[in-house]
Amino acid sequence: MSSANIGSRTPADWRPSSTIDALRTRAGMLRATREFFAGRGVVEVQTPALGAATVTDPALESMRADLPGARGPYLQTSPEYHMKRLLAAGAPSIYQIGPVFRAGEQGRWHNPEFTMLEWYRRGFDAPRMMDEVADLVNVLLGPAAYETQTYAHLIGSRFRVDPNAADDAACLEAARDLGLDCGAGIEEALDLLLAEAIASARIRRLFVTDFPRRLAALARVGSAGTAARFELVVNGVEVANGYHELCDADELEDRMAADNRRRRAAGGRQVDADRRLLAAHRHGLPECAGVAVGFDRLVALRLGAAGVREAMAFDWKTA
Repeated sequence: MSSANIGSRTPADWRPSSTIDALRTRAGMLRATREFFAGRGVVEVQTPALGAATVTDPALESMRADLPGARGPYLQTSPEYHMKRLLAAGAPSIYQIGPVFRAGEQGRWHNPEFTMLEWYRRGFDAPRMMDEVADLVNVLLGPAAYETQTYAHLIGSRFRVDPNAADDAACLEAARDLGLDCGAGIEEALDLLLAEAIASARIRRLFVTDFPRRLAALARVGSAGTAARFELVVNGVEVANGYHELCDADELEDRMAADNRRRRAAGGRQVDADRRLLAAHRHGLPECAGVAVGFDRLVALRLGAAGVREAMAFDWKTA
């Protein structure tokens, strides 16, 4: 075969989506992250990217691996379930950096495969975990001031609605004024209101705390009726989502069942609850807080990039 014929078959998009200099920056940030946790005695672990079960959260859609004769397995949307099983088995505070997969996540700040940094600290609550998240972000992006606002204050000051109220009509109306589809539910409405409130606030580094009970996910709910959940937003980009973790196995099972009711109501498919995770909770998940960080987003923010494709070697379009 002639060299001319070979050349004519060469794809034009073979090059990486990032620059080599960006990959050097990324490597330095990975090294600094590992040094950060080593200095605090947090142990690095590696859990499977493939698992027999997946999350029930209606906001997340998992990908399946095509293995003949296998039920599943699923490409994991997060290492959370496996890491919690390690904690229940007696592991100390642990962290992990690795690939995760989510269907339908494509865009400026999304990629179907991305790198997640996730860690769990035994004996921590949400405020203590927020302090550690800020410490790490200061190492990776440089020090800056942080502001903390509750979910209700952030949305209430912008839209004059109460996201914790039992009556959802005002929140839905405010979201529809922003263009929310009339068929969307209250969770989608709250997501839109929060995003708009964050954009309007223009705070460089913002912790959003005390989420509404309905958005607790796997965080515990306190006596005030709000979830011990937080997010960190840097320059308008969500980079971290953390919980004071729910340890009650019965409550966990109830929430998984509620997730599936929401899935069915939206015309989606039901996802079987992870029986191994439930068994680990019943054995005893220790008191802990956990947080997931989008590592590619941190790299992009460090680079001043327009999105995550410039922070990873190959995005989904070039992979």
